[in-house]
Order: sequence, then structure tokens, then C-alpha cells
Amino acid sequence: MPYRGRLLLLGCAVFALAAVGVALVLQHVYDMRPCAWCTFQRLIYLLVAAFALLGWAFGGHVGVRRSFGVLAALAALGGIWAALHQQLVAAQTQSCAFTFADRMLMQLRLDETLPWLFMADASCSEANVPLLGVPFALWSVAAFVLLAAGASFAVLSSKAPLARRSPLPEVPS
Repeated sequence: MPYRGRLLLLGCAVFALAAVGVALVLQHVYDMRPCAWCTFQRLIYLLVAAFALLGWAFGGHVGVRRSFGVLAALAALGGIWAALHQQLVAAQTQSCAFTFADRMLMQLRLDETLPWLFMADASCSEANVPLLGVPFALWSVAAFVLLAAGASFAVLSSKAPLARRSPLPEVPS
């Protein structure tokens, strides 16, 4: 099916944006304060969404679609790393100030430009609360795994069509 790759990329973009939406609702409605690693993962979700949307938008060009699909999958793999780092390393400390995530957000000035989206005001141990009995960072790992798989399947289903071979053998002239 020629549109499967495009639909998968669109699904990845919608899912990644929905993940950021859920995080914002949890923060602003339910007062679940984010840490630097939480907000850094939001940035990665937005990167996955941007790459997936670009791949979907340029769906008529298989090579471009594949390239953006690969970038979306790589960004999702980076998200898996960030969420696992939050769960296994950062959540074990009382502060996650001046970590890679904190420095990156400060360098990009995202915490100043879009504080409602990128301002971290909790420590990593405070932010990694359980949601339905599962630590929040592990929910993020699962979401990034789904995004990486979806983008990878989009790349694999974006193969150029093979030339049709005639079922009849060629007759020499």
C-alpha cells in the first residue's frame, strides 16, 4: 500500500503532539511539576513530530519521506535514552540542575521563550511520580518506543516500487 508510510508518519506526529498535550494538561491542570529531563523530552517529542510531519508533507518523494522518517526514528531513540536516563539516573538524585537536559534548554533559551512549555520547576525525583502505578518516565519510554517503531515501519514501507516483471518469458528475435 503506497500510502502506509505517509499515514504512519502522520500517526507518529499526532501521537508525539498528543504526548506533549498530555504533559501540559498534567502540569497545568493537575499541578504535576516537570523537571529538566521532563521538559527536555517535550522538546524531543516536538522534534519527532516535526520530522514526521515533514515526511508526511513530502510524501510524494520516497527518498525525502524516508529521510525524515529516519530522523524521526533517531529522535525517538534519543527520547528513549532521555527517559531512561531520567528514570535510572536523574530520578535517583535530589537535583537535576545543570545536567545535560538543563544546560541544553538554557542554551536554547526555551525556558525563557516558552516557559509554559519548557520551564522546569521540580527536581527529577519529585517529577517522576507514578501514574497508574508506573513511574512517569517509563510511560515516556513506552511512548518513545512506539514512536521509534512507527517511524521505522514508515521508512520500511516507503520502498520504491519494484519494476513489474512479465510472467511470460522473453522470446529472442
